[in-house]
Amino acid sequence: AAGLDEEEDLFSPVPRAARRRALWLGINLATAFLASWVIGRFEATLQQIVALAVLMPIVASMGGVAATQTLTLMVRGIALGQVGVGNLKALFNKETLVGFINGMVWAVVVGIIAGLWFEPKIGFVIAAAMLINLVIAALAGVAVPLLLKRMDIDPALAGGVVVTTVTDVMGFLVFLGLGTWILIGIPA
Repeated sequence: AAGLDEEEDLFSPVPRAARRRALWLGINLATAFLASWVIGRFEATLQQIVALAVLMPIVASMGGVAATQTLTLMVRGIALGQVGVGNLKALFNKETLVGFINGMVWAVVVGIIAGLWFEPKIGFVIAAAMLINLVIAALAGVAVPLLLKRMDIDPALAGGVVVTTVTDVMGFLVFLGLGTWILIGIPA
């Protein structure tokens, strides 16, 4: 479901399948440049604290996986007719709480590891960023498929690109922003 359309299947001719998938790969590339631009805004911080560059993939990966989990459940729920106006608030609340709980658990784990590997302040920075990004991931995982559906874009096709962009951009912004503010003392 990553970049295909409703008519696409395993048996489409190669040129047709490649063309349809290429569109979403191109969109993904553009969004990757957006995430790179955010990282570039923190070049001075990364030059001073290389440990942040080492740990950045953890924040992005965990946020991306968490958002994709929620997105998958939402797309399935939409397809089965289980998601409607009557249960949206409950779904947002539940997924936000799931994101918060997982954020707390994994923030403690990654914070301890990073604190031992580098220093306690860096452990605190990544722990805080992890918590925030997993909550953002949960919210994006619920909101993105609903917004795409409303725009008549199949959330099974475009959702992964969009939630990955949200969690990468926000994860890097929060992590590097907190790192700049807490570790260097410069307003992020």
